[in-house]
Amino acid sequence: MRLALAIDGGNSKTDAVLVREDGTVLATARGAGSSPHHLGVDAALDVVGGLIAELAPAEEPAEALLLLAGVDFPYEEEAAETAAVERGWARRTSVRNDTFAVLRAGTDAGWGIAVTCGAGINCVGVARDGREARFPALGAISGDWGGGNDLGVEALFAAARSEDGRGARTVLETRVPAHFNVAAPSDIAQAIHRGQLAERRLLELAPLVFELAADDAVAASIVARQVSEIVAMVRVTAERLRLQEEVFDVVLGGGLLQRAEPSLVAAIAQGVHLTAPGAVVRPTAAPAILGSALLVLDGLGADDEAKRKVRSELEGETVMIGGRDG
Repeated sequence: MRLALAIDGGNSKTDAVLVREDGTVLATARGAGSSPHHLGVDAALDVVGGLIAELAPAEEPAEALLLLAGVDFPYEEEAAETAAVERGWARRTSVRNDTFAVLRAGTDAGWGIAVTCGAGINCVGVARDGREARFPALGAISGDWGGGNDLGVEALFAAARSEDGRGARTVLETRVPAHFNVAAPSDIAQAIHRGQLAERRLLELAPLVFELAADDAVAASIVARQVSEIVAMVRVTAERLRLQEEVFDVVLGGGLLQRAEPSLVAAIAQGVHLTAPGAVVRPTAAPAILGSALLVLDGLGADDEAKRKVRSELEGETVMIGGRDG
């Protein structure tokens, strides 16, 4: 039986699996983040290489598939793949963006659309014939809004304007500072300005926005904006791939969407169905490393039983294996 290496490399952590062609998981490992965007290609591959050493394959794997955050353009994938091939980890090595793992983990169809929301937001689509549609996903500079960082910044923005009267009153005015154990939104602004609080910690406020949305109009408006952004990404992807008349899966993943409340899923579905009435919108809490493992088995030509086996072994590994950061 041939062996294969599957890697899911995020911004904050990297998961690695050694899997046999029949779907048996032989070893797993977890390490630090391995995004080439943050570390550079060589340092990112050093992280991956360390995990592969922990997996200790008994023979040369036939395939190694690295799905990495921070390779957002084809030329970045090609550069990382060229460097990875030189490491000699397997007879064949491939590198893709990590959003493909979310899509494959969330559907056995092998095609469809995936939207992932973690700190940022991204979307990828694959048509039945293999055509792909992607976004740069570089944040505001590429037109993106809707990740956890965006929701957190918007929550503080609304809280600050509620405090000084420029905006509508919102319970965010008290709940946002309470999260950071300060008295007022203006205290948070000063702490960030003075370097006493890292601005990236505003990401922590995203769950609070969802919690308050049912009873607070301002929080609800933030969630509504996120829904519209998700719908827009799916609409554009479906149009590019000409999926409007198809029946296909729209997989919602990442920390903010993988366990989305039914009301949020319903709102997203309502918007998606205006463009693609046959789309099946659903969240998936399956770990992204499962998607990497399934894709590498696809590359080996493994049978359906092998894929069912690896899904059964990895799907529930939420503690040991975990999901993707995005």
